Amino acid sequence: MNIQVFNFNPFQENTYVIYEENNNCIIIDPGCYTNDEENQLSNFIESKKLNPTKLINTHCHIDHVLGNRFVQEKWNIDLYINKLELPILDSAKNIAKTYGFNNYKHCKDPKHFINEKTIIHLGNNSFNILFTPGHSPGHICLHNKKKNILIGGDLIFKESVGRTDLPGGNHNILLESIRTKIVTLKEDTLIYCGHGPSTTLAWEKKYNPFLIEN
Repeated sequence: MNIQVFNFNPFQENTYVIYEENNNCIIIDPGCYTNDEENQLSNFIESKKLNPTKLINTHCHIDHVLGNRFVQEKWNIDLYINKLELPILDSAKNIAKTYGFNNYKHCKDPKHFINEKTIIHLGNNSFNILFTPGHSPGHICLHNKKKNILIGGDLIFKESVGRTDLPGGNHNILLESIRTKIVTLKEDTLIYCGHGPSTTLAWEKKYNPFLIEN
């Protein structure tokens, strides 16, 4: 299993393409907005001869969904989100204007809703869904037990955590999500964050003030 990261849009959001030897791939949180960013994503997928099968949002804040419509139309794939994110996704139409994304194209409605009973299969690998609200009401993480990999969205960053001052955010709930769903994982778990560099759970237990204090 391979993971390719792209850094897109003014919010410096991390978009992930996870792909297998059989060339199937999933696209997580496409933040591509400009033509150049869209080309970066499509050129990589075409150069690797990949076949996108799923589009997944860890949550639906504007910086993570800017490229949803492009991905849906380019590869004719469906969107997967947690149902509690629907109001956040719908508000993206107005939020986009607030941040000057005047060319934002709203995505097609999701056809699949994922929760902790959902398993995302990719070739010989699979991801369990962790329900981790706090940064947003229906935030989820994707966890691969076999390789100790976590796609963490905006729940936890290197030595920090996601902001909770946006609509639907709750700091106490976010910390509870981290305590009950993340801290319990193996310490060598590699965390791919929604912004900034990747990290490990061991590092965060030692240096993240939000984990040390709580």
